[in-house]
Parts: sequence; structure tokens; C-alpha cells
Amino acid sequence: MNELYFLEPKYDNRVPEAPQEQSEFTQTLFRFFGLVAIMLGFWYLHYRWTASLNMDALWFAIPLAFAETMMFIGTILVVVNFWRIKDTPKQSAPHLMTEVVEDELKPYYLGKGIKIDIYIPVFNEDPALVRETILAAKRVKKLPEWNVCYYLLDDSGDEKMAQMAREEGVPQVLRTSSKGRKAGAITNAMDETGGDFIVIIDSDTRLFPDILLNTLGYFKDDSVAWVQTPQWFCDLTEGEDLENSWKRKAGKVGEASANFFQKFFGKVKVGQDVFANDPAMFFDVIQRRRNNHNASFCCGATSIHRTSALRRVAISRWVDRVLAAKDQKAAIEEFDVEYISYHTSEDIYTSLLVHAHKQKKYKSVLHPNVESKMLSPLDLGTWATQRFRYAGGTIDLVTKEFGRFFKSGLSLGQKLMYFSTFWSYTGAIWLVILIFSPIIYMFTNIAPVTSYSMDFFIHLIPFLFFNQLALMVATWGINSNRGGQFFIAIFPIVLKAFWDVARRKPIRFVVTAKSAKTGNFLSLIKIQMGLIALYTVAIVYATTMHLIGERIFLTGYSVNLMWSFFNMISLWAIVQAALYKFEG
Repeated sequence: MNELYFLEPKYDNRVPEAPQEQSEFTQTLFRFFGLVAIMLGFWYLHYRWTASLNMDALWFAIPLAFAETMMFIGTILVVVNFWRIKDTPKQSAPHLMTEVVEDELKPYYLGKGIKIDIYIPVFNEDPALVRETILAAKRVKKLPEWNVCYYLLDDSGDEKMAQMAREEGVPQVLRTSSKGRKAGAITNAMDETGGDFIVIIDSDTRLFPDILLNTLGYFKDDSVAWVQTPQWFCDLTEGEDLENSWKRKAGKVGEASANFFQKFFGKVKVGQDVFANDPAMFFDVIQRRRNNHNASFCCGATSIHRTSALRRVAISRWVDRVLAAKDQKAAIEEFDVEYISYHTSEDIYTSLLVHAHKQKKYKSVLHPNVESKMLSPLDLGTWATQRFRYAGGTIDLVTKEFGRFFKSGLSLGQKLMYFSTFWSYTGAIWLVILIFSPIIYMFTNIAPVTSYSMDFFIHLIPFLFFNQLALMVATWGINSNRGGQFFIAIFPIVLKAFWDVARRKPIRFVVTAKSAKTGNFLSLIKIQMGLIALYTVAIVYATTMHLIGERIFLTGYSVNLMWSFFNMISLWAIVQAALYKFEG
């Protein structure tokens, strides 16, 4: 494929969507629906545990009720997370350091301009790709009092990269080891470049010209430690209209069938955002609403940091670690002052440490507007590696810092939001039960409930209805369906991450490839394909049993049939991703 495919007009001319706009009425409506869903959820679960368990099959009934309970905890956390949009008020960009430091420090900064360092960490990327990143960074607008510098944090040792850096006049920041990977490179660079603020971007991040003018104003509040801007991918797969896709495969019959289908289900595109890479749900809904709790966390690329905050927190942590060590003299030599935490999930880990800092209560800001464009993973191998790193890094972080949730430092809202991030990954555990439950029923005709009676549906349907209604209102204008499907489809990846953390196998930091790999990726989804096959056999078997009169109750069959189809559609989403071939 063309390594610079993203420069083609069909990608380069794309513009990001504006941030989601919701009136106070809409947010109040969400809060109402969310609270109703929670109350109905408690009512439903009380009924499940006290009146609906199949006492003759507790081996089946109890695990399913337990899984439903655990998933309901996630529902509560989602409502708390989505409670309201509270954007941090924007301010005009500062000219001098006296506008962004504490009052007691202003005498030391009289007349001093602001030094802003743009860091581009690289490791074995294509120099042509990085050149485009540098060129975009050079187009960033700045005030006359600012000193904006660009640095290539190069751990690659690649002479072609060094030659490109010389041609662009961008200094390389080199080091003798790759300790700490990206976090170590940034820590090393901060000691060399001396910026008052740093902008961290990836090798494929093309900054928009107004990013500094739009974000530096937040730092007029001297407690703001970092500003995260939403990541946006300019190369998401657009998909193909259903009628065109079916026409290619089945001619006029296919086209007519597609048109008939869309009359009932609306416009459909095949292959749109095939990897569920669209980050709008994460940044515009999840992260943006965490501003309400001062709990939006750093996501690495396209974030702006106050270096004094990173240094203060890192030095404090270094001192605590040394004092806690048995051999303090050896600890002084062993421990680095990590401005960015040396961890697979260095961004969220650093965020947690900064938020928990007791000496000064730092704030974070999720800036709602997109200020850059990036490239997304375009093959399942790269995508799966990235998702495994995200999951494993977060799970490992919680195991290391679990005690922090029971100590002072983090506010209650911050604890809930960081815990919510971790809890979302535990969904993979409960999903195993939810995925196999309809299969068990289809083969055995054993229900996990006393009966699929009217009483059961009276408790279940209102909860599901208001839960979906609340989610629909909160995410209005943002497509969350694809993400919901992949939440189910990637459970084997997340389970492997849990297993590796449990056996203390290191979660390696792997740089996400910036070009699509070729090959067959079906080998990566054997579990998902096996489940689809198992569902198919189970459905055929249960249907046959009904047709020959071996089973007479259709309600349980119908419920589990719909449940099976729902899970199969979700699992099929990752099969489509495995079969996808990028032709950019």
C-alpha cells in the first residue's frame, strides 16, 4: 500500500465533526432516564435473586444472575460518568509566564515569554510519515512572545530518520538506552529541552494550526496540569451503500433486496468503521463528561502538559519510593525520577499520580474540539495488539495502585471514574457467562429462570427499555452501535490480558503500526468463529426439537433465539474486520 495514502484528497480533505451539543433539558432528560434505569435495575435484580432462580439448575441460574449483577454495576458507573457535560471555560491564550504561574512565583517570571516544546517520539516509523508530522507542527500558529520548538525523540537509531530530521532542521533528542520506552524518552527530553509546556504527539499526528491558541488559555488556572484534546482519525473506513454492495454480489435482485431492507431499517453502509476505531464515543461522551469530576485522563497523543506539574509530582513520588525502600542508598541509584510513569499505559498512570498528588490539587481538562488528525489501525493484527495493550496496561495499573482507591488524594468522583475504566474491562469475564447461556439453553432446554413468564418480562423489559433510552439520549448524534458490538467481540483479547497480568507476565509496549499489514487474520479470531458455529448448531438443534414435538414451550426458545442472534451479529463484526483488506 502507499505509505502516504492519507495525503490523498479522499482522506486529507475530511474534517472532524463538531463536539456534541446537548441542551440542559437533554441532559436533565438523560439523568431522569438514567435514574429510572438504575431503580428498575435494582427491582429486576431483586426479583432475579429472590423469585426467579431455577432451583433445579442452580449451577446455571446463579452464575447468570451474578453476571447480570456485575454488568449492572457498570450501568451505574456509566450513569455517574455521563451525568452532565461540564466543559472547562475557555480563555484567551496567555502571552507571558506571569499569566500561567502561581501568584508567589510571578515576580520571578516578569517579562518572560513562554517556551513550548513539541515532542515527537519515534521508534522505527517511516521517515516520510514523520516528515508530514513535522511539517504540520511547523504550521502551528504562535504568539510573538512564545518560543515554540520541535524535537524528535528518536529511539530508532535509523540513519534515514536522522537525515530527515537534519533536512527539516529539527533537533534529535537521543539517549543511550530505551528504558521506559516512550515515557522514558519524554522524561529524558524534559531534562534537555527545558520547556514550560510540552505538547506530546505521535509520529502520525498532524496538528491543526490553532491548537496552541485554543488550548494554552486553560493554563491561566495555575492548577491545570494538562489538557487533552480529542484524537480523530482521518482514515476511518467509509463503507459502501448497501444497495451498491448487494448489487455487485447479486445484481438487480441484490439491489432490490437492499432497497426493501432499508425501507424498514434505514440507510445502511457495509464496512463503515470496520474496526470500530471512531473515538468520538470515548472522547466526546466518556472523557468529556469526566470533566465534571476533574477525572478526564491523559491519552498520550495531542496532549499539552505543564512541565512544572509533572516534575513536582515525579520528584515527590521518587522521594516516597526512596524513603520506603529498605536500602535507601541503593534506591537513590535504582529509581529514576519518572516525569511520565514508566508503564505500558504511561498516560493514564501518570494522570492517576498527578490527580492523586496531595500537596497541590491539580486539574485536568478535556478540550472538546479536535485539534489534530491521526491514522487508525487498518488491519486486525495491529488493532488487536493495540487493544490488548490498552486492556493489559489498565488492568496492571489497577493491580499496582489498587490501594490508592482507599486512601486520600483522589476525590470520590475521581476514584469512581478511574475504577469505571477498570470495571469496563471486567465485562469480558461476565460476558463469558452471558455468551454461553443461550447456547446451554438451546442444547439442554434447561432455563436459568423458573419460567419465562409474564412476571419475568414485567421486570426485565422496563429496565432494558430505560437503559437503552438513557444511553440513546446521552450519545445522541454519535454512533455507539459498532463499539457495543466490539465490546462483546473482543472478550478473548481482554481475558488474555487478565490472564497475563494474573501470572505477572509483562505487558509489552508495542508501537502501533502506521500502515496496514497484508495477510489472513482469521487465525486471530478462532474463538469468535467457533462460537458463531456453535450458535448455529445450537439453533438448528433447538429448532429441530421444536419441529418434531420434543419441546413445547416457545417463549424460552424465542427469547434465547433472539439473544443468540444478537451475540452472533456482535461476534460477526470482528470476523468482518479480519476479512477486511485496506486499499488506500
